[in-house]
Amino acid sequence: MDKRGSAKRFSTGAVVGDGRASPASRPLSPLPNSWTEPDGSAVVRVLSYNIRSMRDDTAALARVISACAPDLVLVQEAPRFFRWRKYLARLAAASDLVVLSGGATAAGPALLCSLRATVERTEDVLLPLTPGLHRRGFATAVVRFGDARVAVLSCHLSLQKDERYAQGGMLLDQLAALGTPHVIAGGDLNERPGGRTFKRLAGELQDCWAVRPWGGEYTSTPADPHQRIDAVFATPGVEVLGCGVPVGLPGVSDADLRAATDHLPVLAALRLPATPAE
Repeated sequence: MDKRGSAKRFSTGAVVGDGRASPASRPLSPLPNSWTEPDGSAVVRVLSYNIRSMRDDTAALARVISACAPDLVLVQEAPRFFRWRKYLARLAAASDLVVLSGGATAAGPALLCSLRATVERTEDVLLPLTPGLHRRGFATAVVRFGDARVAVLSCHLSLQKDERYAQGGMLLDQLAALGTPHVIAGGDLNERPGGRTFKRLAGELQDCWAVRPWGGEYTSTPADPHQRIDAVFATPGVEVLGCGVPVGLPGVSDADLRAATDHLPVLAALRLPATPAE
């Protein structure tokens, strides 16, 4: 039985073939639910979502997150100003999650998690500030699901291409410094897969959509999905079971996706191997 009290391990829905956020027209292939295997390995659902500082329909935002049933949410553009902790906590509570790390202390990226996660440590990292540009950072954590230990990182990379490329290198360095055999990273890259920063990350990590596409592809914009600038990555030892925009997933409506924020979310189901005891 999974953490939501059901022994059902798959959910079904529908998706439009071009990945656009419009009414579903054909069955959506099954995506595994959260699960812990007898050998200690774990299937986890990971959602990456730019929430635009919660300036849009926060009820729709919470409904989308809840319907995706994530174990981890990699947030970008979390609230950063007055009472930001309260707003982020309210979103987490409305989505049946808790705040793990980040927010203003990471210049926008944040992590939410379900109570299924056992937290070892968290760290918010501020990146070097380029005069005239927005400050960037990483929200990071090391968590366990069953006997599977994994590092997690949420990012929102620069709009400026040279700074963005440098931040891609810092991201890889930060993942290595977390000291875990398995890593999940994701966020708003502000770049398409053909860009050099996206390629730099995909050269070291699995681009989960490219490995096992599921659902829709394009994440920007909800009104006219035409580009993939948000992604979830994982180290090679993590098995990708499916990844994409959850268009047509039960409980995820086209209206909510359009109202929640100015990006579409990316949902991935990943199998994490059990980590040998030290």
